[in-house]
Order: sequence, then C-alpha cells, then structure tokens
Amino acid sequence: IGDNMSWLMPAETARHERTWMAFPCEGITLGDTDAERAEGYAAWTAVAHAIAEFEPVTRAVDPSEAARARTMLSADIEIMTTPIDGFWLRDLGPTFVLDTERPGVLGAVDWVFNGWGDRGWSTWQRSAGTARAVADHLGAELVSSTLVNEGGGIHVDGEGTVLLTETVQRDERRNPGIDRATVEAELARTIGSETAIWLPRGLTRDYEEFGTNGHVDIVATFAAPGRVLLHDQRNPDHPDHAVTRDLAALLRGHQDAAGRDLEIVSLPAPETLHDADGIVDWSYVNHLVVNGGVIACGFGEPRADAVARGILEDAYPGRTVVTVDARPIFARGGGIHCITQQQPALTSRQP
Repeated sequence: IGDNMSWLMPAETARHERTWMAFPCEGITLGDTDAERAEGYAAWTAVAHAIAEFEPVTRAVDPSEAARARTMLSADIEIMTTPIDGFWLRDLGPTFVLDTERPGVLGAVDWVFNGWGDRGWSTWQRSAGTARAVADHLGAELVSSTLVNEGGGIHVDGEGTVLLTETVQRDERRNPGIDRATVEAELARTIGSETAIWLPRGLTRDYEEFGTNGHVDIVATFAAPGRVLLHDQRNPDHPDHAVTRDLAALLRGHQDAAGRDLEIVSLPAPETLHDADGIVDWSYVNHLVVNGGVIACGFGEPRADAVARGILEDAYPGRTVVTVDARPIFARGGGIHCITQQQPALTSRQP
C-alpha cells in the first residue's frame, strides 16, 4: 500500500455508495444538560434521515449508545458498533479513495487524528481505530498515513486539485516543523492530488478554543472542477468580512491541476453575527452533496437560507437541495459536512 501511487479521492459530486456518520456519545461536546444532549442527538439524527432520502447511511455507534441509536434511527439506517468517543466522522474516520489502476478497489485513508491538535479538551483515544474498523467492515484496503490530518481539512475536485489551509496541516500541534512539500507529497500518495491550493487561514471562530484551526470545509469547496463556492461574509462588522474578501482575491489568482483559472461563486453568510458564545462561523459552504441532492445547513433565517438554497441549486444542477437546521451542530463546533463522510461508488464517477 505504501508504494501505491494510484489512489484518487473522487469529487464529492461523484456517485456515492453511501454516507457515513457517527452517532453522538456523552461528553463535553454533546452538552452538560439533558436538554442540550437531547438537542445534539436530534440534530445528528435529522441529518442522517435527510441523507437517507437520497442514499444509504451507515452510522458508527459506540456500544454505550447502541440502544438509543436503534430507537432514534429509522430501520433503513445501518448501524456499525465500534468504540468511539467523538462524532465528527469526517475527521476521525477514513477518507475514501478509489484505485485508478484496479477498478473496483476501495481504499480507506487512515490519517493520524489527535483531536484537532490535542486541544486539551478533545478526546480521541477511543476513536483511534475508527478508520480501520470501517475499512474492515467494508473490505476496503487501509491506506495508512503518518500525516496528522482530518477530512474536514481537505476538499478535492476529483481531478487532482486539493484545497487546504496553512494553519491545519502545518499546525505545530499537528505536524511540527512540516513544510508544504512534505504535505503535498503525502496527499499525492494518499488521495492523488497534483496541485495544492493553500489558503492562508480559515474563519475567525475556528481559531478559538473549540475550533479546528481553520478547516477548509467551512470556507470553500469545489462545486465542479474549476468552480469554487466561497463563504462570503458581507457585513463589515464581522471579522470574516476581511478574511473572505482576501481569500476571494487569492483564489482568483490560482489555477487548478488542469490549468483552469478558478471561478469563484460567492455563498453569502447568514445575517446573524453572534450567538451565546460570541462571533459565529455559520456557513452555507458546509453542505454535503449526495446522490441527486444537497443537504444544506439552515440557520433559522428564511431569507438567507432561501438565497443559499438557490445558489446551491444553480451550482449543482439537477439536485434537490434540502435544508436542515444546523445551529445545534455549529454550537458544538462544526456543520453538516463535518459530521458526514461520503463513500464513493466503485463503478461510476457520474452523479
């Protein structure tokens, strides 16, 4: 596996076999009160049920939560019981790849996960074997990596281009002293990227205590090769106004692996600037593309949610956009994309 350079991570828009999620378990992220915990369970369940209307869903469930999961989840959602102490499946689980030289071979990249740079509060020890457990469950080849990385820290166009952030893979708490070239070489080996587009930073709140230090999947994503959806904070009273303006200028100066100039499509932020904990990082970029659909984040703002839906419908022609209230997820540190992971279909690259 270590010498295999034929792995490629398909675009999220390629056809899926299924979507993976974890089921919440008790701890600092879920909440301190019964009401907070109930809200967390309900939010993760709502996302799973929305996805299940479009494609199969499998949930990784800690044994301590198996009974609750079976009660809350519809019968068509598969449950895989495995030790887990976190529920941001995109980060603690595998990143799926296909073998371009061996049709029908699925790979599962096992990044090193250390709780977003060992934040002091984060727990990940029970989740350390999740990628291996998923690979075993599927009969996929495990693609081991020594890079500390998370699925939320990368976005690909499926044609050799990867978006990533200086403050994630090169974070001293993740990969001390690592340079761009080393990161790029490992991503070429594991996910088939040829061109890396480095963003200097992510959104402001993501650098606070419970953040990821700048995950790209809340800032920018590929709607299609050559086309980037970018978070656009239009209110100058929010610190991300300057951040997203600068990112737009930077991205417009870049080309993808095929030599195309990037087209930037703005995805305006909702109007809310603050929640109970301070400045928000609410972002419509953190959606999940599924077979025939898009699961979009909603923020209880009918006008802004509708504008985002329209932009996503234009960006992903022929897909039905479904909005799910993501405020309880963002209150816990992420969004819909952060709690899901697509498993590509083996036989087709088409939606």
